[in-house]
Amino acid sequence: MWNRLQTRLFEPIDAASLVAFRVFFGVMASISALRFFYYDWIDRFFYERDVFFQFVGFEWLHPLPRPGMHLLFGALALLGLCIAAGLFYRLSTTLFVLGLTYVGLVDTTNYLNHYWFVRFVGFLMIFMPLGEFGSLDAWRRSSGSTTSRISAWSLWTLRGQAAVLYLSAGAAKLQWDWLMRGQPMEIWLSARTYMPVIGPWLALDWVPQAMSIAGAIFDLTIVFLLLDRRTRLWGYLAVVGFHGMTAWLFNIGMFPLIMIGLTTIFFEPDWPRRLAPRLVEAIGLPEPEYDERVPPNASRASDVVPTLNRRRAIAVGLGLWFVLQTALPLRHLAYPGDVNWTREGFQFAWRVKLVESSGFLKFRVRDADSDQTWVVHPNRYLDRRQIEVASVDPAKILQLAHHIAEDFRARGHGDVEVRADARVAMNGHPSKRLSDPDVDLADQPRTWGHADWILHCNPPARRTKGNGSGGRTGPHRPPWQSPLIESLSCRRHESASSPRHIGRAPRGLSRGESRLRRATGK
Repeated sequence: MWNRLQTRLFEPIDAASLVAFRVFFGVMASISALRFFYYDWIDRFFYERDVFFQFVGFEWLHPLPRPGMHLLFGALALLGLCIAAGLFYRLSTTLFVLGLTYVGLVDTTNYLNHYWFVRFVGFLMIFMPLGEFGSLDAWRRSSGSTTSRISAWSLWTLRGQAAVLYLSAGAAKLQWDWLMRGQPMEIWLSARTYMPVIGPWLALDWVPQAMSIAGAIFDLTIVFLLLDRRTRLWGYLAVVGFHGMTAWLFNIGMFPLIMIGLTTIFFEPDWPRRLAPRLVEAIGLPEPEYDERVPPNASRASDVVPTLNRRRAIAVGLGLWFVLQTALPLRHLAYPGDVNWTREGFQFAWRVKLVESSGFLKFRVRDADSDQTWVVHPNRYLDRRQIEVASVDPAKILQLAHHIAEDFRARGHGDVEVRADARVAMNGHPSKRLSDPDVDLADQPRTWGHADWILHCNPPARRTKGNGSGGRTGPHRPPWQSPLIESLSCRRHESASSPRHIGRAPRGLSRGESRLRRATGK
């Protein structure tokens, strides 16, 4: 088996498709960075906010002083062009990945799956010899390279990363809300019935569930369609149609275009040469020679035919990488409760567009020394976008509670307690309490482990028929989710004191309970 795997991974192939991918990746990276200037996101996300949410262990990261973030995004745009042109390829790719990763760690409010997917792909590209062909690096070397062969492991690695994303996204859709209720698809489509031509169709009752099922089937099968030469063209047309439709219906940024470009790596390695032979030759990609002899003036002979030790190192590295990529989407199984509710193990799991949540959040702060209490609304510290994200994410609720406690201590209050009143409506279900209102969050540590102060409420009950129960109700969830959802009571907390209110709910989030009831039709 190792011999067969070694043959497939390290056989020489035409570098044309990987060069095309490098150019596409670099151009998309540059455009993504420039969009932050165009939409004025740099000031809004990094200089107009007072609080930033970070992953556990990265609280020490902060935005660069003005105009540092502007310079950083300018550098990212330039590095993207360098990657596309193959200029100082490995250095440019490394700096781009480091810079983009820093941006993602400074504030997780704007976490997007496709940005982290780009980071992962960019990290893999650092180790690939994609700058050895059709690049300014090759032109700078006077000897150049007379071969356009490359070891196939680079191509299979990118295919594997795409497969992880699609299969993980498809597996995540195998849940009751998505398949049986057509949620949150129904919520999204109901807001787009005004669209010409298709608007009336989107309002039909069966359409959300049909589109949800079709989306799950697409994610679970598209990799296999692309890998099979007989169905590859039809599979790619499905990719273009699927991502084109999602780009039209939903505001999901660059993701559809990124996936349409990425999946070209499933075609034969010489597809650019067949499509535009003159252009390929013009950028310095001669016809590859597939004999066993490596040309004496090849720029990096070990990149064409890796040595035995290097093959072993590559195989071990790829094995560890894909073990990690498989474990990340599955790690939520180590936590109790529904991952869509608790958000524990939700990120880096490619759970794309699975949840539509609306939350109401406020904090009760108590000075244990004076017994004075305050009700603090999150708009005292957060902007509107941060409130929307933090109100439904327990990890961000905890971090904000810590920030509030530190703020009150800095104002001269000693022993400060912070408790959260958080209610969330998810996928059209009635709102339920998310956090235990009796727990002092200021005393709870931030860890990667399970937070036992999160209330795991049962989903709404449904009426069962023919079970001899006289129409009693049962849990509205599929059998395979039963072990994952704990039954904890959602306790109401009433205070006898009359606390002072600090800040108020933003205009769009005022009277949170009423807003949630309107959103869910309850």
